[in-house]
Amino acid sequence: MSAVPLKAWLEKDGALLRLRLSRPKANIVDAAMIAGLRSALREHLPGARLRAVLLDAEGPHFSFGASVEEHLPESCAAMLRDLHALILQLVASPVPVLVAVRGQCLGGGLEVAAAGHRIFAAPGAMLGQPEIKLAVFAPAASCLLPERIGQARAEDLLFSGRGIGAEEAHRIGLVDALADDPSPAALAWFEEHLAPRSAASLRFAVRAARAGFVERIRAKLAEVERLYLEELMATHDAVEGLTAFIAKRPAKWEDR
Repeated sequence: MSAVPLKAWLEKDGALLRLRLSRPKANIVDAAMIAGLRSALREHLPGARLRAVLLDAEGPHFSFGASVEEHLPESCAAMLRDLHALILQLVASPVPVLVAVRGQCLGGGLEVAAAGHRIFAAPGAMLGQPEIKLAVFAPAASCLLPERIGQARAEDLLFSGRGIGAEEAHRIGLVDALADDPSPAALAWFEEHLAPRSAASLRFAVRAARAGFVERIRAKLAEVERLYLEELMATHDAVEGLTAFIAKRPAKWEDR
């Protein structure tokens, strides 16, 4: 396993921050990955010349999701707190966050992607929030997806846990653009639409567009995090679902 789960560097004379998940093929969003992303954003988002962030991933898949082991009761409070802090950094980013997705983009991986501003996806990509299949739910996605694709479409994905292809994701507005190679497509969009702009004025445009949105996500995220930690994780089935997945055995629901 790579010692460094994230690569971060500046391009375009400081106008573009590149972030690359670098633990293929799964690119699990675990504590180390979250810490790397948070640190890179803290360091570089204040840069006066910065006009955008481009987040992509090494290997055939964007991310299989968060670490299931870290969702167990003894570690889930710290994991959720750090993941949600990362989600809020992305949601409140002062510059647009462009996300390039190939392959699987699931669970915590999709939550990270959906916290950005524009998602570019390859036609073969699969996106979904499968948490309910493990008898848990996706707190950040429960906040982000209704805002991004509407309540009914969000509930379809959150209640069923089904994955959808990039074409369907594009049709419902979860994905903004389809491209055979999404990273160069995101770069081209940056070059055409963001690179020529005033970095200072772009930040005001981002703040204006997300006025109210950031506050709604922050408030709801605190509410659903409490629901997850204090109520869901006190149930038999939530712990059983996670334990069964790790043990690679069928779960036995007791509906309590």
